This record gives sequence, C-alpha cells and structure tokens, in this order.
Amino acid sequence: MSDYRRSRISGGTFFLTIVTYRRRPLFRDRTPVEKLRRAIATVKAETPFEITAAVVLPDHLHFIWTLPPGDSNFSRRVGRLKVLFTQSLFGIGASARADSESRRKHRESDVWQRRFWEHTIRDEVELEDCLNYIHYNPVKHGLVSCPHDWGYSSFRQWVEKGHYPTDWACNCQGQLSTKLEFNNLASYTKE
Repeated sequence: MSDYRRSRISGGTFFLTIVTYRRRPLFRDRTPVEKLRRAIATVKAETPFEITAAVVLPDHLHFIWTLPPGDSNFSRRVGRLKVLFTQSLFGIGASARADSESRRKHRESDVWQRRFWEHTIRDEVELEDCLNYIHYNPVKHGLVSCPHDWGYSSFRQWVEKGHYPTDWACNCQGQLSTKLEFNNLASYTKE
C-alpha cells in the first residue's frame, strides 16, 4: 500500500488539483459548475478557508486555497467537497455508480479520481507561478485562445485587483502572445 503524505502546514497556502474519474468532462455545462459552486460554499461555511485562485475545466479543477491560522486540514475540505458535489448529482443517500470492486468497497462513485494532488506554496514566486498556471490553463488545454475568454476562472477578479492586464497572455485582436511554459511546476501540477 502506498504511503501518501500530505503537508501539515498550519494556515498554509496550497495549490490543489482535483480530477474527475477517467477524465469524464463533468464540467462542460453550466449546471454541474453551479452545483460545484454550491458545494464549495457549503464547505467554506462549515470549515472556512480562502480561495485565492481557481479554474474549473471540463475534467479537472485547480485551486489555490489558504487555510486559517491553526488549521492544516485541506484534505477534509477536499473530501467534503467531493461528497457534496457527488450527492448533488445523485441525491443524498442515492447509490452512486462504481465500476470496480475496489471503488464499491471504498464507497466511491464514478465522479472523482480517488486521490488529489497538492503542493504547499512556499513563497511569492511559487504563488505567482501557480496563479499564472491556473489562469493560463484553459488556453493550455485549447478551450479558449485567451484567459479572459474562460468564464470559470478567477482571472477576472485578479484583473480587477490590478494583478494582470486584461490582455495578459491574449491571442485575440491580432495579438500573438508567447505560449507560456510551466516546466518548473511539473512536479506538482499533475494533470
């Protein structure tokens, strides 16, 4: 059995990647995204944390979460988020589909991959790299040509804060932005 070790930094800031089971594009439509938002709001009400940045793609999510002082339990929050979202799809108490004995044994549905990836953000440089990665991700996956064209992202809020110009990494209106590379993040951006 694998020994999964999670960071236990109290009040830390974490880059998270959560992937749907078998890369099923659950979030290609608005309704599941709204259900996800409601699940996140419930988790935040139960166990507060700050969402520093986020992007919802059809088959995976990236977040930067900052936990309150004295709290390091992002795993509980991710688990609760997965449960609430799954219940919103199937109904509370409804039996979700599982395609293997192992998934049935662990009471897992065919909604989420079993694990998720996290990386503790250690400094401002890593935070900046993760912000850029999250906001460029829809372009990287060929979903849009510019970050401002993707509606399920915190990019617009960061533009409003003055962190990015509106045309950051933009390829529209005759502009040709340089394709961004994130090789320095490869060890913790499991996609």
